[in-house]
Amino acid sequence: MISFIKLFLAQGWQVCFASPAQLTEHMVDLQTMGVKVQAIPLNDSAFDSFAAELNPDIVLFDRFMMEEQFGWRISQHCPNAIKLLDTEDLHSLRHARHIAHKAERSMTNEDLASDYALREVASIYRCDLSFIISDFELALLQQHFNVPAQQLCYCPFMLDLANLDNQVPSFDQRTDFISIGNFRHAPNWDAVLWLRETIWPLIRKQLPQAQLHIYGAYPPPKATALHNPKLGFLVRGWAPSAEQAVKQSRILLAPLRFGAGIKGKLTDAMLWGTPSVTTEIGAEGMAEADQWPGVVAHSAEAFADAAVALYNDQQRWQQCQQQAVSVLKQRFDGEQIGQRVIAAVTELQANLSQHRLRNFTGAMLQHHHHKSTQYMAQWIEAKNKVLALTDENGSD
Repeated sequence: MISFIKLFLAQGWQVCFASPAQLTEHMVDLQTMGVKVQAIPLNDSAFDSFAAELNPDIVLFDRFMMEEQFGWRISQHCPNAIKLLDTEDLHSLRHARHIAHKAERSMTNEDLASDYALREVASIYRCDLSFIISDFELALLQQHFNVPAQQLCYCPFMLDLANLDNQVPSFDQRTDFISIGNFRHAPNWDAVLWLRETIWPLIRKQLPQAQLHIYGAYPPPKATALHNPKLGFLVRGWAPSAEQAVKQSRILLAPLRFGAGIKGKLTDAMLWGTPSVTTEIGAEGMAEADQWPGVVAHSAEAFADAAVALYNDQQRWQQCQQQAVSVLKQRFDGEQIGQRVIAAVTELQANLSQHRLRNFTGAMLQHHHHKSTQYMAQWIEAKNKVLALTDENGSD
């Protein structure tokens, strides 16, 4: 989202960031970037007045849940605004893989045909253009869900590679392993458990002095309870500087068994010169296994062996560092991707009416969405007003 904001500001566009989320101490100070920040309520017609007064030319929704909540209101009060959707990753794909993982089997078409998928794909149709972060997900939407290509725009991470840091710590200046990721994200928590129960004991058996540093926001008690210095398994929690933590580590471990999208921790590792060991899910949409700046492994034993071998092999480790630069330039050049995004939006501006005429399915879903989501939101708003009056009057 920050990449989109920077891209839009670079076009000379005025940007307003409107969110119902609570402010936190860790959020980016958008106002210093020249962005207007606006708190907006859920299920409240006050948003209608805000949107009508702002009268935006373009609206970008952060994931399909925000489009469900506010999309119908934008269509009502700003009908000429281009509606863009940043899917972040396909939540329905992650959900389907999670279901399959818990059942200890491969994902099926039945797993994909979930309520999540119905909601998410409907949201994609209702928007004029959706940004898809992974080429795997782009193919899935077109080939499995039959979403027309003109509704989608491939947009992986837009990284600033102009000042790519080549002065990263060397092999000899680094030590230990690192794993990093928000503990509230189910694939990350599963990865921590797999490391603790299976993978790390295999690594520790071969490297008895090595340590694994686990970083991530919002560590629950069940995570901190895994902290065990005797085993070299160190649950650190929030990292004051993720860059410093990753740069001082020799290998990043990301044993992801389900999930979707592409992984910020792995692009960060590439940017900061830290080879990684991950799974097929981890590498998906980022690079082929034979091009990975590290190793892509398919079992706990293979994962541990690969991590140990890479940890000890300076020449191979340095080759992985160099391979990371190649992957970044091929896949994540922010300047090239940004140009493609702006070209797609500019074409929409010039041909919006015709584009919408070709998207009859989207118009149909928009019509029914108005009738269901609109009335549900209005019912919630009315109920909240009644509850507020009840509290004021002190009656039951």
